Amino acid sequence: MAINPYGVLKGKIMNIRPADTDDKTPHYEVHIKGNNEDYRIAINIASREWPSEVLYLVGEDFHSEQLDMLPTLSEGFKRIHDRHDELAIDYIRGGLFAPSKMIDLPASAAGANNELNEKVNKYFLEAKEKGAMVYAFGEKYEHEKRGDEYFGFSPNRGIHDLHMNQGNHTEYQKDDGIWQDGAVLIHFEAENRWVGMFIAFQSQSWSTDDRGRVERPVNRCNHKTVREYIATPH
Repeated sequence: MAINPYGVLKGKIMNIRPADTDDKTPHYEVHIKGNNEDYRIAINIASREWPSEVLYLVGEDFHSEQLDMLPTLSEGFKRIHDRHDELAIDYIRGGLFAPSKMIDLPASAAGANNELNEKVNKYFLEAKEKGAMVYAFGEKYEHEKRGDEYFGFSPNRGIHDLHMNQGNHTEYQKDDGIWQDGAVLIHFEAENRWVGMFIAFQSQSWSTDDRGRVERPVNRCNHKTVREYIATPH
């Protein structure tokens, strides 16, 4: 598995930092506390030029078998050891959502003034106000010798790669793998309502082998054509 350690962080929002439009790679930063440990998660909310143009699906239009299991987890980071773990996420194989419903975010959309940023901000503000539980899937990192650059806690710890991690363009092939995709799920427990945040890149192929490597280039199998491709004999 290329993302290591891959897992899910369970915790509640302590603080948020909206994207800075001056950043080269604008992210929406969130301070999460789980099991008395501080973490930062960062959501890609703006596109750069190819191959970093963003696709996104944010909202309640998804289905996940994990929804019944996640509330039973203890707070903090849980490592997902292999692709057979019931908690692992795979955008292509897991049936979480219809890929064709993902929205293209143009590289020209300003970081703090695009629809993705507005949706992410809306749900995180609501989650903070209501004390909702956040589940962030991705790769854990930790740097003991310095504090977090945005929220100041120490050690500098968090979850990144909160997006699809397979079918990558050559530059990012080292991250390829199956059942290791990133995502954020928010559980508004009092309402038993779930919100999902799923991010991919327009350069990623949706036809991947058992290592997560590209089988068919993105111009032959993308988020709009993947179901069609799977259903067609090759």
